[in-house]
Amino acid sequence: MGSEAKFKPKMLGIICNWCCYGGADLCGVSRFQYPTYIRLIRVMCSGRVDIKHILFAFLNGADGIFVGGCHINDCHYNPEGNYDALSMYNFCRKLLEHIGINPMRLRLEWVSAGEGIRFANIMNEFSREIEELGPLGKSEGLDDAELSSRIKKIIKLVPYFKLTKMKELALHTHDEDLYTKLYTSEEIDRLIKEAPSYYIDPKKCQACMTCAKRCPVSAIKSEKNKVHIIDQEKCIRCGTCLDACPPRFGAVTKIIGESVPPPISEHERTIIRKNTTTV
Repeated sequence: MGSEAKFKPKMLGIICNWCCYGGADLCGVSRFQYPTYIRLIRVMCSGRVDIKHILFAFLNGADGIFVGGCHINDCHYNPEGNYDALSMYNFCRKLLEHIGINPMRLRLEWVSAGEGIRFANIMNEFSREIEELGPLGKSEGLDDAELSSRIKKIIKLVPYFKLTKMKELALHTHDEDLYTKLYTSEEIDRLIKEAPSYYIDPKKCQACMTCAKRCPVSAIKSEKNKVHIIDQEKCIRCGTCLDACPPRFGAVTKIIGESVPPPISEHERTIIRKNTTTV
């Protein structure tokens, strides 16, 4: 019997246009070698890379993801773009750790346009690390279904993370070591455990449409004289609906640690108002 075929990982590189892409280009022109299975995507700035980009890449089968940008204090597009990338990267690694994915599968490096050999060395080193880890989920002991479920759950919470950690994610400081201390595993666990959901009580809703008009993502299904319903798939957990609901109704409830009741059926949504006209 022939030996088992060598594992060829699916790897994605998201690199900035101004420096890292130039380094990759110089790497090719100089005939420096690195694995051909690494697919590169060019973006204008490493700060443009979003947490969702990383999570969706893993959800779609990437075994390793590389983010490359300009050196710190040398960003050519947005002076502080690579600081945004650094904060995003450290936060994302903690999320990966929480859901059981080895954080070593995500790597961030700074490469200038004149560092073709450095780019090749990083790609070769990172590819060897991913080859040793094996397919996504294998070294983590997760089957495809469980892995997919965990990633999708975290993707739904990304807008909530951005709202809650807005200050940290926007931090711009020259102390790179500080970024590694921004988020702890305990903090991430608490953040996810305390993620709120919002529910409109059918018995209290008066279909005033105030919450629907204020919702920033149009996550509330509203019609005249019909109980409003929050689309939990669209909801970003900002709490705007809770603040917007008139106190005399108090129809919006904040739920933590429990499942949201299922929405009522369409025919149950109609509000039958009492006729207050006197004869």
